[in-house]
Amino acid sequence: MKEVAIRTEYITLGQFLKLADCIATGGHAKFFLQENEVHINGEADNRRGRKLYVGDRVEVEGCGVFTVTGS
Repeated sequence: MKEVAIRTEYITLGQFLKLADCIATGGHAKFFLQENEVHINGEADNRRGRKLYVGDRVEVEGCGVFTVTGS
């Protein structure tokens, strides 16, 4: 499981995908989420604006499993 550290209270799923190196730019998030499954804390979600907080577990199809951590 990989860790992605954030310095703010939360991060959006679209920003997270870029930080986790699943997509090259934030503009790819919409298309990526249409074609790949993402589970947040065990529940499927494809909203790029979904807020992720420290402690959330994110599974990204074809990219890996991540935990959001604080800096």
